Order: sequence, then structure tokens, then C-alpha cells
Amino acid sequence: MEEKSTKGVWSLRRKLVVFIPVVLIVVGLALGLGLGLTIGRNDGDGDGDDDGNNPSPTITASPLPTPTGTLPWTPRVNDTWQIVLQSNILLPSESSTPTLTPNVSIYDIDLFENSKETIDTLHRLGKKVICYFSAGSYEPGRPDSAEFKEGDLGKVMDGWPDEKWLRLDNDNVRRIMRDRVELAGNKGCDGVDPDNIDGYQNDNGLSLTAQSSIDFVAYLSSITQPLNLTLGLKNAGDIITAVLPVVHFSVNEQCVEENECTTFHQFIDAGKPVFHIEYPDGAGKKLKSDVVTKFCGRTEDAQGIDSFSTVLKKMDLDGWIEYCDGTIEVTSMNQTERGN
Repeated sequence: MEEKSTKGVWSLRRKLVVFIPVVLIVVGLALGLGLGLTIGRNDGDGDGDDDGNNPSPTITASPLPTPTGTLPWTPRVNDTWQIVLQSNILLPSESSTPTLTPNVSIYDIDLFENSKETIDTLHRLGKKVICYFSAGSYEPGRPDSAEFKEGDLGKVMDGWPDEKWLRLDNDNVRRIMRDRVELAGNKGCDGVDPDNIDGYQNDNGLSLTAQSSIDFVAYLSSITQPLNLTLGLKNAGDIITAVLPVVHFSVNEQCVEENECTTFHQFIDAGKPVFHIEYPDGAGKKLKSDVVTKFCGRTEDAQGIDSFSTVLKKMDLDGWIEYCDGTIEVTSMNQTERGN
């Protein structure tokens, strides 16, 4: 089946920022991402509809037990990385000197867009590979999209007219996610970056709750651990305390922009890395020094990101990247081939 078309702004999957520390009740603030989208506020009844009758929910779940056994690889605090989700990456030819730009420890790439051969080559170049897929939303162009049933689907994702939220406790949804995790294992991925598990923060139409996401992360842990895959938590800062025992890293988008980096520092405190992305205006060319300063934790606006693995990216998450030392790199992209 033909692969889906290039996606746009990954950061806008976080349609709503509702800061709810575990066991504390904090009023949810509807924060815009500055791109003209209408963003609703969670009303506390789990369906994401802002009827104004309910306060934001209290998350009282106990932390999940730490899985037994040792994984062959888990990422470390301060590991260097690159994330490319727009298409599959173009690797150096066999006849050339094997180099890859940037020369970092970890590549976060799309599970479906990249082949096993690409991942094998990354391994030969000394890289670890985290494979991205959407675990909490239906995408019509994925190879397995026909396997979803109508009852699996919730409301259309705000800003993503082709995507819908998924019912996280549904047997069919979990089977499909199990197959995706197994695909990651068969392709040789070292870890997975499952997106959109924070549907309860959005107008999802499925009565999803924070506990829905906590239970779903526990399920993902139960299927990744036996396959020796490390598991990441994408955004969803208000369930960190509950799921921290079973996840190995955080992928965070825009915590500086949204003033919530201290929430994600729980990972650093636990000896687990935070792979942090900001999307500054003007990304794609050399950023001004004050912009880099703002998003790299050198101002009061960015407190709490010490030891984060910060990258500055364009919102389409192509090969362009700028690091906090001002270095700019571009990973070559293959726009025509697709992974198997």
C-alpha cells in the first residue's frame, strides 16, 4: 500500500496544554501554539468538550511497577540526537566513506517510512535508532490503516482533518499497536517513540481519561519490554509520575514555549534523558543568537532544561537541525523511496 503523504506540524499534536501535576488540581489553561488554531480546554469529564461544568481532573493513579529484566540498550542523559519524520533518510552509498550528518548517537525516524536496510545501515554507522509511530491516532495513509474499525475511532484531531483519536482500551487498537511494535522489533529498532497517547487532554469524543493513557502506556511497556525495545513518553507531562517506572526517555515538544520544562525534569532526576524539540520562528536558516539563548535554557523563560538533549527544528521535521552550540546540520532526505 502506498505510504501516507508528508505530514506537517508534529508539535500541533499537542492541541491542548493542561498542566495537571499528579495528585494536585491545577486549573487547565487553554494555550494557543501561535499558529491560528482553535484550541479547546479539557472540562474534566474525559470527552474533551468544554462545557464549563467540570474542573480539570485529578490524577491519582499509583506509579506503575518497574518491569523486570534489563534491556540491551537504554538512552542516557545528554545523549545527542536527530529527529527526521518528513521522509526516509538518504544514507551514504556503499562505495563512499561511511559518514552521516549529523554525527550523533541517536536517530528518531518514522517506523513506516524507513526500511530495515536503512536501520541496519544506521547501526553499522554506530547509531541507535528510535522508531516513531502514532499510537493514539488513526492515520488514513499508513499500511495498516484499513485494519481500524469505525468503533475504534473518535473525533477528528483539531488541525489534522484526516486523523482521528483512537479508543486506547479497544482490543483491535491494541492489536494493531502490538503489530506495529513487532514491526519495530523485526526492523531492528532499538526503541519506539509512540505519539498521541495524550488524547484525554483533547476534544477526543471517546471519554478518554488520564487513566486511559496510563493504562495504555503500561500496555505498550508489556509488549516492548519482551522485544528489547526501549519505550518513550511523548509529551503528556501530567502523567509522568505514574508512568516513569516503565518508560525510558521523554520526547518533549516546546516545553520552553509552553513554560513547563520543570515538569519534564522528572526524567533527568530519574537518570533518564529528555529529547527536547523547540520550533523557533525562522528555523531552516541560522537562528539569531537571542533565539538560541531563549530556547536553550539560558534565560528565565527556559528554566529547568539543564541536561536536556535540545534541538531546534523546523515544524515539518525534515533534515535541518540547529544545536544549542549554534551548529547547523542537514540530514539528506530521500523523497521518492519508501520503507517496507
